[in-house]
Amino acid sequence: MNVRGGATRAQIVDAADRLFYQQGYEHTSFATIAEAVQISRGNFYHHFKSKDRILDAVIDARLADTRRMLEQWEVEYSEPADRIRRFIEILLTNRADIQSYGCPVGTLTSELAKLDHAALGEANGLFVLFRSWLRDQFALLGHADEAEALAMHVLAFSQGVAILANAFKDEEFIRREVRRMNDWLDTYTTT
Repeated sequence: MNVRGGATRAQIVDAADRLFYQQGYEHTSFATIAEAVQISRGNFYHHFKSKDRILDAVIDARLADTRRMLEQWEVEYSEPADRIRRFIEILLTNRADIQSYGCPVGTLTSELAKLDHAALGEANGLFVLFRSWLRDQFALLGHADEAEALAMHVLAFSQGVAILANAFKDEEFIRREVRRMNDWLDTYTTT
């Protein structure tokens, strides 16, 4: 990525996001991020004074991107079951990255928890956003009484598949588990 002289905060955040996902937050240095966007450290410090501030910006960007994605799904899919399926199938959409690096949300929150990092609560906001959205979709399907538990089940499923897909690098495993989860979802959509 070449941004000479025109490096922006957004480009730094994008590079940091990618590097935090691929290398981990702790193992990504200022220098690595500055090198990725090809700017001097001085210019870099003009935008961010600490790695924690970059992390905050990355989490904010991920939250904004996730909100946009969920809003787009609500436009594209008129039925809540189809929206939930789209969430489940994100494992297939992102299978190459998941096999290489795991789930971007799960890996970040896990790392921040191990570090007892102050930003863990903000990073968990991504899971909260998914949980709330999934809960709303199950409620729209007519399962309001158990919507929270169903939402957590789908989140737990997706995280488990992502962890094992990363460990075993097995694409067929992802496909099989997504089919199973869609079959499970069918039991909640038939009346």
